[in-house]
Amino acid sequence: MRTQIDHGEEASKSSFQREREYANSSGGLETVIRTMVNRCRVVADRILGKNIAGRNFAVFPDDSFIVSYPRSGSTWLRFLVGNLLSTNEPISFENLEQVLPDIHVNSARHIARMPRPRLLKSHEYFDHRYRKVVYLVRDPRDVVVSYYRYHLKVRRLQDGYPIDRYVHEFLNGELEPWRSWRGNVASWLDARHSRQEFLLIRYEDLLENTVAELSRIAEFLDIETSPARLERAVTLSSAQRMRELEQTQGPAWVTIKGSREDIPFIGRATSGGWRAALSEPAVATIEWACGSLMNRLGYDLDLLPQKRAVGQVLPRQVAIRSRPSI
Repeated sequence: MRTQIDHGEEASKSSFQREREYANSSGGLETVIRTMVNRCRVVADRILGKNIAGRNFAVFPDDSFIVSYPRSGSTWLRFLVGNLLSTNEPISFENLEQVLPDIHVNSARHIARMPRPRLLKSHEYFDHRYRKVVYLVRDPRDVVVSYYRYHLKVRRLQDGYPIDRYVHEFLNGELEPWRSWRGNVASWLDARHSRQEFLLIRYEDLLENTVAELSRIAEFLDIETSPARLERAVTLSSAQRMRELEQTQGPAWVTIKGSREDIPFIGRATSGGWRAALSEPAVATIEWACGSLMNRLGYDLDLLPQKRAVGQVLPRQVAIRSRPSI
């Protein structure tokens, strides 16, 4: 017994010495303290319900979701649907998170307190717990341009960062935890496209015929509508009104709070802007990587007219070329 105690004391001593030596090394103590503080914050946030809901919050069978890859028009769609739901007070950036909250910026506690049935916004790749889903998809060539500008706005990128290099990161899913555009979109289409409780909406179709597409969405989500309510929702969700609201309410909105005010969050609300923003090598890289899925969704290929198998990516040296003007 004594031998075991001595051995334990020696082991403890050795461990302490190792920790002390690490802490005394350059930056070691600071790293240890920062790690411990971060872990304590994570635990405290979970206990208090302040942790971001994200992928791991409790999903109920009667939840419905608006899902999309980032920068595909989900904020506009939230305004449209929100203005159908909110017949008295128009949707703004001040009340959006109370009507149709984003699981990526709101706490698990906030989401849990939402009255059921809940309608939530998500960027997640396929999650079998999502029973009813409106999936909004957009041409990946426009998505990457919009996402690039968004990352400039929130200071994830510095001015002058090569957009061709960014395209490579976008296609490889290096930007966020919800995979690449191709991986995210394909995960939902392959699992749910033929299901009754899955509605695919193209951003371009929503732009071209907003009232008709919004009517389809409302019927799918069991939202009562009329021609007057649809027109009201479209008017209150116009790009012009959203830009005006961003000017006054944007700085306090959780999604872009603290971001650069010289770069707008609400974009041009058009399709095809990628033609002026992307170099030919960048377009070719996107079409080579996503061509098969783009064809499946009805997007014409500009430089690669033939179908390309999902998974094929041009070599990095082909993708990285001179930066076009933005």
